[in-house]
Amino acid sequence: MTKLLTIGEAAKASGLSAKMIRHYEQSGLLDKTPRTEAGYRLYNTQQLRQLNFIRRGRQLGFSLEEIHSLLNLWRDPGRESREVKHIAEKHLQDVAQKIAELQQIHGVLEKLANQCCGNSNPDCAILDSLAGPESMV
Repeated sequence: MTKLLTIGEAAKASGLSAKMIRHYEQSGLLDKTPRTEAGYRLYNTQQLRQLNFIRRGRQLGFSLEEIHSLLNLWRDPGRESREVKHIAEKHLQDVAQKIAELQQIHGVLEKLANQCCGNSNPDCAILDSLAGPESMV
């Protein structure tokens, strides 16, 4: 017989907060849990695997919508791996774009920080740039 865990135990085992577990259940990412007569949620091994799947997906930056799609594919033994790969490659493109944007921001901030004297003088290139009409990036 599989041991059922309370939400606190499931939170500890999965590395997620109880609040996030409730959110994932409410949003449909996590299968509904059986409850005790007192209304306490009880989690089984399969739901813990789902929680770990969700946590790992979030760590990799997948959106909740992407995780939902991936969970549906994971649950489907007749899935085609090309669907999974398509989701991962699309996410990889999004991550690469975010990295490029962050590198551009880094360059602008580095330039501004170098232009600011950082002394007792009130003049500051950083503030002037933020207040200026032109785009910084």
